Amino acid sequence: MAGSREIRNKIKSVQNTRKITKAMEMVAASKMRKAQERMRHARPYADKVRNIAAHLANANPEYRHPFLVRRDTIKAAGVILVTTDKGLCGGLNTNVLRLVTQRMRELEKAGTKLQVTAIGNKGLGFMQRIGAKVVSQITQLGDAPHLDKMIGPVKLQLDAYAAGEVDAVYIAYTRFINTMKQEPVVEQLLPLDPSKLQETSREYSWDYLYEPDAESVLNELLLRYVEAMVFQAVAENMASEQSARMVAMKSASDNAKKVIGDLQLSYNKARQAAITKELSEIVSGAAAV
Repeated sequence: MAGSREIRNKIKSVQNTRKITKAMEMVAASKMRKAQERMRHARPYADKVRNIAAHLANANPEYRHPFLVRRDTIKAAGVILVTTDKGLCGGLNTNVLRLVTQRMRELEKAGTKLQVTAIGNKGLGFMQRIGAKVVSQITQLGDAPHLDKMIGPVKLQLDAYAAGEVDAVYIAYTRFINTMKQEPVVEQLLPLDPSKLQETSREYSWDYLYEPDAESVLNELLLRYVEAMVFQAVAENMASEQSARMVAMKSASDNAKKVIGDLQLSYNKARQAAITKELSEIVSGAAAV
């Protein structure tokens, strides 16, 4: 059995660790509320843009935007991977990286060449380790994502699709379900899924007057729609990150408390054994005298 001093040092070390995890839990809880509010505020904008895009796409069938045209074969594809910049958030990054790796293997088996845009330090490091072709990246987004910082790396994939260099673009991120559950997903970003646009369309038709023309309006609108989808994915991922970190730090604090209890019990046993030994020595000495 370890000595009393050694056990006491271990208890002090675990107590210091528990203070850190408890503080990180409280910080994550505060950031989680703000991230959830930001995510929920972004959803109405994305839904409204989708409504308008669906109405305009149906109202002007003679012009088909490149983002709506599905190609017969996928020879090359782009992947936008959204992860966190920091760790200590449980299996959040591991789950989405496992899912996107599986999807990339399926595409590579089909003979598809891949290029990756990494949003977040963890995803960037992983893609570099496996030797993926990283064409653009962005890290250190902070607690509040800004579209003007993300649009540059993401636009590289959009321009590659419009130019015909890639035939599909996928986005991988962690969708926020609730505080205790986050779901990793890989969705097709381009070409736009007609079913998603038709979800909010109505039975009646819409008539629009375009200024300056339908092509310019649709080009700008669908670009904004794709940007809104990317921003929403990043907002969902940040809300998932803070929720997962809060849960992970709470679990770490609870485990530290349990370890402290076990060490305290061992310390009491060691102290009791030392006292018993001392008493035995005193009694033996008195008997000898």
